[in-house]
Amino acid sequence: MTLRVGCNLLWLVPGTVGGSETAAVHLLRTLASDPPADIELSLYGLDAFGHAYPELTKAFPTKLVPLTGRLKPLRVVAENTWLPREVRGKVDIMHHMGGVVPMSPGAPCLVTLHDLQPFDMPDNFTTAKRLYLQRSTPHTVRSARLVLTASEFVRRGVIERFGLPADRVRVTPWGVGPPSSEVSLAEVQARYGLPRRWFVYPAFTWWHKDHALAVKAFATLAAREHDVVLVLTGGEGPAEQSVMELIDSLGLRGRVRRTGLIPRRDVLAIVRGATALVYPSRYEGFGLPVAEAMSLGTPVLAADATSLPEVVGDAGWLLPPGRIDDWSEAMARMLVDGDERQRLGEAGRARAAKFTWAATAEATVTSYRDVAAIAEFERDAESPGETPPDETPPDEMTDEDQTHDRTPDDNGVAT
Repeated sequence: MTLRVGCNLLWLVPGTVGGSETAAVHLLRTLASDPPADIELSLYGLDAFGHAYPELTKAFPTKLVPLTGRLKPLRVVAENTWLPREVRGKVDIMHHMGGVVPMSPGAPCLVTLHDLQPFDMPDNFTTAKRLYLQRSTPHTVRSARLVLTASEFVRRGVIERFGLPADRVRVTPWGVGPPSSEVSLAEVQARYGLPRRWFVYPAFTWWHKDHALAVKAFATLAAREHDVVLVLTGGEGPAEQSVMELIDSLGLRGRVRRTGLIPRRDVLAIVRGATALVYPSRYEGFGLPVAEAMSLGTPVLAADATSLPEVVGDAGWLLPPGRIDDWSEAMARMLVDGDERQRLGEAGRARAAKFTWAATAEATVTSYRDVAAIAEFERDAESPGETPPDETPPDEMTDEDQTHDRTPDDNGVAT
């Protein structure tokens, strides 16, 4: 029997949601390349998603709502009106991949919850967004038959904050693809004006990413080392203006390359050629850029915070969040200690090999089957039992009936 699964992608506005977009797209590509025989996946998303990922809309039956997604209130309305109408009777379960279950889910569901930052760092959000997420998340986790998280850090948070049973929250770690050499180092050096040595921080300028620490730590190093730059890739977030003003105030305009959003293949080439990845983020639900850097053999300097120790393990340096001097000293060490860079590169590759999209896909598909089984059990429990017309209910049987029911079998044993 085929299990019909609908994927809610209305939250995915291409180029704006960071690592959760990368993870969702890689998961779907993996499922498309090796589709489970008993799963029929269908996608529900924005027009913008279809334009950005035409290969996925060709791989799966897809329904797109004519919205760009730039106006969040319209997306929320679509999730609560258009989506339930579209999926009703067409899917057996829904996978809400963006951390929110609509008020009318449309079918039994599971949800991927990327993090609990609206609760842990509420000041990083506008009032409207904070209130929306703080009110919708309790409904989300209690409506879903299963909650999937990318890290044990987030899983523990969900269980502790919302009191969910431990068996309703599962870790499905994200993966990394095979190392890419699609773009050469010479190409990105020429395209972005990079010298022989550079550090890289690939992240949107959201407040919790703490770009300020990366810039300040680099400023100390740049005063001594004149042939190294810091490359900041990623889109513009709420901290963009503050970061750019800090770069100017420290006289680093010529030493910090702010590329903005660039093709993913270019980002991977820049990471591959970097002296080290610098990742001072104070809050992560997983930390995909860290895993990707390790897969490329690039040494990792990451904050000892939230989910990052789970990803890095002993294959990188974990540094105290906010300690500028510690980060500056670590960056200086990376410039001169070739043996340590080589050790970290080898350890990183071995560590990253444990994170595969095939494993993510397998765990996700297992969760689909389990949610379907849970939903079927709930339906059976809610439906009153029907007695076949030629049988009398056990509690209404006569003594004669009960005696007859226990006649010996051919071996003389009462049954």
